[in-house]
Amino acid sequence: MKLTLEEGTSLVGYVRNVIKQYLKGEEPDIQKYPDKFNNVFGVFVSLHTHPEHDLRGCIGIPEPAMSLIDAIKETSISAAVHDPRFQPLKHSELKNTIIEVSVLTPPEDVEVEDSMEYLEKLEVGRDGLIIEFGPYRGLLLPQVATEYNWDTKQFLSNLCLKAGLPTTAWIEYDVKIKSFQAQVFEELIPNGPVVEKSTYTGC
Repeated sequence: MKLTLEEGTSLVGYVRNVIKQYLKGEEPDIQKYPDKFNNVFGVFVSLHTHPEHDLRGCIGIPEPAMSLIDAIKETSISAAVHDPRFQPLKHSELKNTIIEVSVLTPPEDVEVEDSMEYLEKLEVGRDGLIIEFGPYRGLLLPQVATEYNWDTKQFLSNLCLKAGLPTTAWIEYDVKIKSFQAQVFEELIPNGPVVEKSTYTGC
């Protein structure tokens, strides 16, 4: 179910308000929102510094496990203060933070008989990927490959690294790879206009 730019703009605004309220010690509260946000989606919230655009936090729920509005509340706070790679965001930093929201389609298994078929079936910029092998699991959003100008092989290799696996695991191991698409909405500047970055055209 594709979101409009207006709905995506609302989502980004809700993320900013939830983080702002939480960092001020208030209970985050969203009272009015579109009915569509009651539908179940996977979602990621990513925070970037401005103007450097360095990653400052990114947490998501890849599987559709709860309503979009509840997932937004949970991932907003987690991206701001619970990403183990970063120190918790301070209230004073929020004015220099760009917010990005990715609304995901349900992940689907990529079925192949030979690992090289991944190069034909996957499309950089369209597909986000999840890799699973025993206890190892990694995920990369579709916009990551575009931002780093990776080709499909590089995307798969970095996906393996994200999971703590060798870069060639997608070729040499019996891994499971799932793909998904995303609608990506991001502020151009902190608390500024929102644009849709995604190439996802499904419904």
